[in-house]
Amino acid sequence: MQISETTELLVCKNHLRNSALSTSPLGPLGDGHVRIAIENFALTSNNITYAAMGDAMQYWQFYPVADRGDGTAWGRIPVWGFGTVQASRHPQLAVGERLYGYFPMSTAVDLRPAKVSVGSFLDVTPHRTALHRVYNQYMRCSADPFYTASTEDIQALLRPLFTTAWLIDDFLADNDFFGAAANGMHPLLLLSSASSKTAYGTAFQMAQRKGVEVVALTSPGNVAFCESLGCYHRVLTYDQLDAISPDAPAIYVDFAGNAPLRKAIHMHCTGLRYSCSIGATHISEMGGAKDLLGPKPTLFFAPAQIKKRSEEWGPLVLGQRLVQAWQAFIAKVSNPEQPWMRVTHHAGPLAAQAAYDQVLGGKGNPRVGHVLNLR
Repeated sequence: MQISETTELLVCKNHLRNSALSTSPLGPLGDGHVRIAIENFALTSNNITYAAMGDAMQYWQFYPVADRGDGTAWGRIPVWGFGTVQASRHPQLAVGERLYGYFPMSTAVDLRPAKVSVGSFLDVTPHRTALHRVYNQYMRCSADPFYTASTEDIQALLRPLFTTAWLIDDFLADNDFFGAAANGMHPLLLLSSASSKTAYGTAFQMAQRKGVEVVALTSPGNVAFCESLGCYHRVLTYDQLDAISPDAPAIYVDFAGNAPLRKAIHMHCTGLRYSCSIGATHISEMGGAKDLLGPKPTLFFAPAQIKKRSEEWGPLVLGQRLVQAWQAFIAKVSNPEQPWMRVTHHAGPLAAQAAYDQVLGGKGNPRVGHVLNLR
């Protein structure tokens, strides 16, 4: 049955708590295009970061919303997930093909494939051509080394986050921990929002390096969860910074985006060598980074490290290293005796909107992963 309309979840760019469901007709499929039925996608704090940094990092530009005439600046938050080619006017992509990639929170989307290979293609819809290639690449599941049909939920939830986590760890090691490991010193790697999936993916990688101490910073309610993971050497609540030796050589990896916490860490940790800003899970406490002691917080942009390593190692070697690390990670996450995560599905527009409200509020169970569809 042909898809004739799409249902989507829109959010107000300036007030993320304001969301709306919208249904609109789909026009004729353009020559050289494919129409994707979006069947499931993950919603995590990472997607909230996309929204919070939508203007600064151009995330709103991937799937822009036309002016709806109601005075509200609406946007579509991009998500990672799976879809199936439902209609095709491209000679190299057939109806029924399964794809993994970067979609809007919708039931369908039209893409314009180019540079089609056995394993992937790029979307070259005109408004996306100036945006980063990483987000415009769609993987053909039949030839994707990451893909197994039985782990689609885990892939949707963790694959993009783990890729970022792996790159954070690689970036810090690539830069010799910014002097924190010089002269035999053992650096402290301080991770805020430590119960978040990107944070514990980063900790999983960091914990495999000798001579570093990975310290979780989290809320009291998430201490037991962080301790259960086994990838943090110490777990501290946000009000236990005094347990950190002030002059210890340290790196702060900020997943929370919490301005008061950032300031407190910069004031307390006189041995801070680098301050790395990743995300914004604490939306209500976001703020600037002016007048801070120590190193200036620097935003980490994963595609830049991908580009660097791809040029140095070649895309094949980079892919092999990522796949190897990914397989080790999901084996740990999916260990049936002590799983790190359980998946909850949300089907239908209202359920998806409720899940968005829950993730935005940041009050969910860190052991739960949310997989949505709007059908």
